[in-house]
Amino acid sequence: MVSRTGQGAARPVQGGTGDFFVCDFFGVSPKHDLASMEHPIFSLSTRPDRRILSYTHNDIEMTITPSVKGRATIFDADILIFCISQLMAALNAGKTVSRRLTLTAHDLLQATQRETSGDSYRRLRDAFERLAGTRITTNIRTGPKEDPVETTTGFGLIESWEIVRRTRAGRMVSVSVTLSEWLYRAVVSKSVLTLSREYFSLRKPLERRLYELARKHCGRQPDWVVSVEVLLKKSGSTSPRRVFRAMVREIIRADNLPDYVLEERPGDLIAVTPRAAVIDPGEAPVLRPETLEEARQRCPGQDVYALEARWRAFWAQTGRRPLRAPDKAFLGWLDRQT
Repeated sequence: MVSRTGQGAARPVQGGTGDFFVCDFFGVSPKHDLASMEHPIFSLSTRPDRRILSYTHNDIEMTITPSVKGRATIFDADILIFCISQLMAALNAGKTVSRRLTLTAHDLLQATQRETSGDSYRRLRDAFERLAGTRITTNIRTGPKEDPVETTTGFGLIESWEIVRRTRAGRMVSVSVTLSEWLYRAVVSKSVLTLSREYFSLRKPLERRLYELARKHCGRQPDWVVSVEVLLKKSGSTSPRRVFRAMVREIIRADNLPDYVLEERPGDLIAVTPRAAVIDPGEAPVLRPETLEEARQRCPGQDVYALEARWRAFWAQTGRRPLRAPDKAFLGWLDRQT
């Protein structure tokens, strides 16, 4: 096991099982699993949430049962994001991985933008207990889907955890975590998405949840439009619709979400747009109709206007440089996508 001791440095950590490649968390992009981003697994409450949540959407069913410590919160999920990021870095480096990881507690707190005080270590232990105690029963499949038989599975978010080392003052130094098989399969099959590092600076639980949903459903599309009713359901918020709507409006006014802009639209709808796609029409590159027709030929069945919007977002993200030949640039970008 290796862990960060400084910018780009690594050292052995005792207590792991086998050799495990752990990169500098600050040198890679944080990642989250798709199922957790899609469905309201984590509580948005800042107080112990001991309510059983039953959730059904389309053909997905889920029951989340908390322990006496309460349901795992959206801030507790930072631990899983840290673990998933480490596993993905190892997989991308061609290393062998397992469900068990040994984490350096100080690195985990720093990576998720938390204080490293004694009280922070106590709260970290509480988070481990909630993650292990929260039980999920669901028909969501993770990993390869060759088996057509529907399976209902029950599990905890982490299977177990143990403190590997403590200081004399009682502070946690490192901890060993064993992920659930369900979550581990999601990572190995690369059913994950990259998050902005600014995600950890969001202090309101609903802000975090709206960012997750925006990242999952909008991605690099031109926009994602959803009704307030469906957004309320997918967020996992227990607030009445009118209160939830007011909370979303406040988040829209604050405009703190990384990467995405929220907008209220008539019909009780919320639109999510990538920030890079918010381009002044006067400065956006213009493509000839012949170029869009060429795109149709190259990408049959795809929406060429959505492709054009994605390319414009890419153009904006890479500095909005003036283009002498925008049509040629677009077709070159299109070739790299296929």
